[in-house]
Amino acid sequence: MQLITVKIEKPDDTNFIRGQTLWRHDDGDEGRDLMTRSQTPMPGDELKAEKMPGHWLLARLGKRVLRPGGRQMTVQMIEALNIGASDAVIEFAPGLGETARLALGREPASYTAVERDKDAAAMVQEILSGSAQRCVVGVAEETGLPDASATVVYGEAMLSMQTPQQKSRIVREAHRLLRPGGRYGIHELCLIPDDLADSAKLEIQNDLANAIHHGTRPLTIAEWQGLLVAEGFLVQTNAQAPMHLLEPWRIIQDEGMFGALRFAFNLLCNREARRRVLAMRQVFRKYRDNMAAFVFVGQKKEKVPQ
Repeated sequence: MQLITVKIEKPDDTNFIRGQTLWRHDDGDEGRDLMTRSQTPMPGDELKAEKMPGHWLLARLGKRVLRPGGRQMTVQMIEALNIGASDAVIEFAPGLGETARLALGREPASYTAVERDKDAAAMVQEILSGSAQRCVVGVAEETGLPDASATVVYGEAMLSMQTPQQKSRIVREAHRLLRPGGRYGIHELCLIPDDLADSAKLEIQNDLANAIHHGTRPLTIAEWQGLLVAEGFLVQTNAQAPMHLLEPWRIIQDEGMFGALRFAFNLLCNREARRRVLAMRQVFRKYRDNMAAFVFVGQKKEKVPQ
């Protein structure tokens, strides 16, 4: 086992989160909680804790798993996509690259990530190797990649943050990129039940936006399924889980004991970050009966319904 020395910088009163450029997992399951340091800047480095979007704030505090259903739902999506050696994989918005590691572990023929943030793209590029693996800076709704260039496309925790029009454009782009019969996976936030009142949906959206500092517009399961069907997909896998992203037991499950302790220590060292994270968790708890995480895997149909 490799001995790793961690230097902790003393926090100050500026509410910047310091000394956290990037802590990267060593390869291999046995070394999952051992961290090595990289000098690659993280997204949001220039922002104070009170201004930073919630997902990047959590990342700066050392949280690696940022998807609503946690690592377990991500694994479920990757397994349902059934990635194999003949697959050409495209990932939208890979973030810190945690899901990329799972996909690459299945040794696909090629892997391409599309990430709009240049710092996040640089982080993902660090875990890639060879000419068949790359991360390009771009947007999911207009990747610039060739038609029918993938057999698998997936994205997590990114459609929920888009407007209805952007959601449709991104799903339509996934359809364009896939070959006939290709698989499209999403892991997102949903509202429950399907007949939730519009006023309740709006209240949840507003409270999420205020806590996360980013527009968040989750749909009901029926609405998500309708979106995929309208853009030419047949939904074949539908799995749901409670929204427990910031519950202590889930943090330990997702990050491991070392990662959970690191996250807790960083929270203790930064008052404003702690306030923000507790506010996010309060919203998640407040609406625990009306929010959940879900995974869909759909197959591309030959023609988009008119």
